[in-house]
Amino acid sequence: MLQQSWKTELQDLIRGISGGFLFGIPLIYTMEVWWIGSYTKPPLMLSVLAVTFLVLFLLIQTDGFRKNNSHSFIQIVTDSVEALALGIISAAAILILLQEVTIETPLDETLGKIIFEAVPFSLGVALAQTLISGGGEESEEEQPQLTGSERKKQRYHAALADIGATAVGAIFIAFNIAPTDEVPTLAAPTTAPWLIAVILTSLLISYGIVFVANFTTQQKRLQQEGMFQQPIVETVMSYVISLALAAFMLWFFHRLSLTDPWPMWLRHTILLGLPATVGGAAGRIAI
Repeated sequence: MLQQSWKTELQDLIRGISGGFLFGIPLIYTMEVWWIGSYTKPPLMLSVLAVTFLVLFLLIQTDGFRKNNSHSFIQIVTDSVEALALGIISAAAILILLQEVTIETPLDETLGKIIFEAVPFSLGVALAQTLISGGGEESEEEQPQLTGSERKKQRYHAALADIGATAVGAIFIAFNIAPTDEVPTLAAPTTAPWLIAVILTSLLISYGIVFVANFTTQQKRLQQEGMFQQPIVETVMSYVISLALAAFMLWFFHRLSLTDPWPMWLRHTILLGLPATVGGAAGRIAI
């Protein structure tokens, strides 16, 4: 019983974090928010936190990030605090990953950037249940018995659907980021260890959103057959698709050219691949 309770709590937290990434990643690639956070004074930071908490308190009464929401006042306050905390932790982790916050960054600037970036992440946590509604689950009894050829055809169509959903989601999130100056700015100081960290983070977020957060299509997806539908393989293949689309979008918007050196392509593509991967994961659980 205790183990099941911890498992449910962990799923709720991962669902909230996933919602935060779906809502907050596009704004994390916005220099204007970094600048605003850099010169914001502590009283205004506290005001932003207070207003954000109030909005979260209102949102969680009708939505939230838990499968089974309690409408008691204490639980709503607790969930609001948790949503704000998850937003702050998620925003801080991504800012550190992108090296927008480092050990040399002054404390007041660090707090300002984290607090302003935490607002959309926290809202995403509070809206996790409705950010991705997904399709209805079919019970095992409702699924028709298929012949071998029909099952093979179904796996083929499921793989194509996943590829298409990944592509649509990746483009939807990354298309507005690709032509901006944020990616070159972030790519300039990035070294190989940080690129590896971004790759691992992208894969982890994608896997968490699709296979751990327990959104509405998770059980159906876990039961799918076929090579592309295996969780690890699907996560890696979707990441490769997202990277390819990220590279294409950078070329399309003339941020990169065929004469640029491959390390430059690699840095830019991996950094844009993070939001593209989040979008691709959202696309897959929406179908």
